[in-house]
Amino acid sequence: MPKTRKPRSGSLQYWPRVRANRPYARIRQWSSKVLTAGKPAGFAGFKAGMTHVMLTDNRTNSKTKGMDICVPVTIIECPPIKVMGVRFYKKDAYGKSAAMDVLAKLDKDVLRKVPKNNKTHTLPETTDGVVELRLLVHTKPSQTGIGQKKPAIFELAMGGSIDEQLAYAKEKLGKDITIQDVFAEGDMLDIHSVTKGKGFQGPVKRFGVTLRNHKSEKVIRGPGNLGAWSPGHGNFYVAHAGQMGYHARTERNKHLLKITPASESSSLAPQGGFLRYGIPKCDCILVKGSLPGTTKRLIILTTAERAKQHQAPSITLISRHSPQGR
Repeated sequence: MPKTRKPRSGSLQYWPRVRANRPYARIRQWSSKVLTAGKPAGFAGFKAGMTHVMLTDNRTNSKTKGMDICVPVTIIECPPIKVMGVRFYKKDAYGKSAAMDVLAKLDKDVLRKVPKNNKTHTLPETTDGVVELRLLVHTKPSQTGIGQKKPAIFELAMGGSIDEQLAYAKEKLGKDITIQDVFAEGDMLDIHSVTKGKGFQGPVKRFGVTLRNHKSEKVIRGPGNLGAWSPGHGNFYVAHAGQMGYHARTERNKHLLKITPASESSSLAPQGGFLRYGIPKCDCILVKGSLPGTTKRLIILTTAERAKQHQAPSITLISRHSPQGR
């Protein structure tokens, strides 16, 4: 029998494979497809853990349509996020750039991250030259049980005209936004997160390089011939050892199955709570499938850019079986 060769695996789309700058993702571009007038285009939550649910399959072309199926889900705890400011963008010869920030009175926890500013700020009545407004929001990890105090700060885009964005910003400045204000059950989401870090790994674990013959010289787990004269600077597509994990990644079209209010969130936790997380205290959402990142990691949720239309299925059972055997 011929031996199946697998010189390498791993997508060449991601380069360089370096550590992320911070433990939560940065949204570099907001597509006009995800912007809806009168509400922001994203939210954030903390990954609590996974379980499975029994639901009635309502997909149009599914072979199990109308039948109860078992589906893995990820539970994300979503405490309210607070609008701490508004950022004004103007356009110049080099593109769009931030021109001015208007901040509300900052909470005590936010002062752990940004310097104190005693100035009073008010939103302008006119928006001459402004092409876009974005909300500056921060999370409230102190409302969860993860033991974190310092909040994460990020931007959220808004839809509609400049006047509509300004009106919404005036309404929400210094106030909280809940997950129900942004998403509904059945929505499709894009997930932006930082994957679980695995440190410095060799080419076999990092790229799936095939082990060389046991009679090969020098190395068994090496990538093989690197080219003539063994160049000092290898090509990027040659599998080498390096950083594996802790990369910023985006997963498209994740189905939001259920939104559970804070009063019922404890009913989602298994016996004894989620491993390394505990029992959720705030609003929670159930997202179909697995998500990148480790427990307690902040996950940015945005409206799906390439959304496929699905209705929220009917969930008949949420498993509370404990992985600890309780």
